Amino acid sequence: MQTVIIAGGKGTRLGLKDIPKPMVKIDGKPLLEHQIELAKKYGSKEFFILSGHLAHVIEEYFGDGEKFGVKIHHIVEPYPLGTAGSLKLLEGKLDKKFMVFYGDVVMDFDIQSFIEFDAKHPDSIGTTLVHPNDHPYDSDLLEIDKSGRVIKMFPKPHEKNKYYQNLVNAAIYIFSDRIFNFIKDGISQDFGKNILPEIVKRGEILYAYKTPEYIKDMGTAERFEKVKQDFISGKVARLNKQNKRPCIFLDRDGVMNKNMDTNPTVENFTLLEGVPNAVKQINKSDYLAVVVTNQPMIAKGFVTFEEVEETHKKMETLLGNEGAFVNAIYYCPHHPDKGFEGEVPELKIDCECRKPKPGMLLKAAEELNIDLNASWMIGDSNRDIEAGKNAGCKTISIGEISKSDYTAKNLLQAIEIIMKGKTNE
Repeated sequence: MQTVIIAGGKGTRLGLKDIPKPMVKIDGKPLLEHQIELAKKYGSKEFFILSGHLAHVIEEYFGDGEKFGVKIHHIVEPYPLGTAGSLKLLEGKLDKKFMVFYGDVVMDFDIQSFIEFDAKHPDSIGTTLVHPNDHPYDSDLLEIDKSGRVIKMFPKPHEKNKYYQNLVNAAIYIFSDRIFNFIKDGISQDFGKNILPEIVKRGEILYAYKTPEYIKDMGTAERFEKVKQDFISGKVARLNKQNKRPCIFLDRDGVMNKNMDTNPTVENFTLLEGVPNAVKQINKSDYLAVVVTNQPMIAKGFVTFEEVEETHKKMETLLGNEGAFVNAIYYCPHHPDKGFEGEVPELKIDCECRKPKPGMLLKAAEELNIDLNASWMIGDSNRDIEAGKNAGCKTISIGEISKSDYTAKNLLQAIEIIMKGKTNE
């Protein structure tokens, strides 16, 4: 697949003067070179670099790409055209499907899986890569349905007193050449603010590929130092989906938030003290943070799917406001016992996902390539602990539960046990 790299950044906030932003060095190589090597690893042989500010620096370094084993075309925008406006310069020069990177993003992800996901939706205008991050409040967000189709876009700044999925547009795309029909000639336009919201508004089919892999922009000096250290330490490469990762599975009620059994409303959802700090500790590590929760109230008819989804948006928003995020949320809507007024008959089944069965954990392991033997389950009931053990995980209970491997007073202490190797013996 051809790869387009939008490399027009100036790097003003990084204090750059003599080189454009994508040429800043990480571990001895320009970031742009790392991006080309990544795409080449997955079979991309032809690159189009769209540049503007100090474009000659990029062209002199890469030339036609021969010494890097690829073919490179250089296109210089006549004046600042934005991320989408500059792409318009390539209309008629690209294949039916092509990939787009932004030149200021440090990343390592399984591009083959990304391409395969897009290929499952041949009628779409494209696929955008999305992930949760620790600053969703100042990021472009979107909302997807169960199939992954984008149904809403929320460019920053966001409406206050509203809850959002922490799904951030990571500025990595696979587009059909039909995208050019939505971009005007010679006008500065941005994908996140202008083009993608208009596509979704018109009812065009756009999909989102969600991944927990390492994808971070280096927009500020502080972020640049962080991603540089992550790259040098090997963390960027380790988090590629091809490598198995450990996970910390989190029960919801009683672990993340105050128990909602008697009043399962969005308004009643409140995070427990210390939870954002605990989740931030997971985010800083190589562990994934995945919520697995029984929600039998749906089967009983006490709440709807939509109300549970809204509650989870509130959880993600509250965590995001504190700089924390979960990588995924799995919930079981079933309940085996009948006899509740207003119950949903089709959900009254003995399923494989309701804890203590390990179905949710096993599904997460398959979708996120989780190493269950290196993972943990944290819960406040025997069902949680048994589910963790049935999946092959180590377990920590919030409160005394005889079957758990360790016990903790709260989530923050449980994470301390995992991160520092402490026990309660």
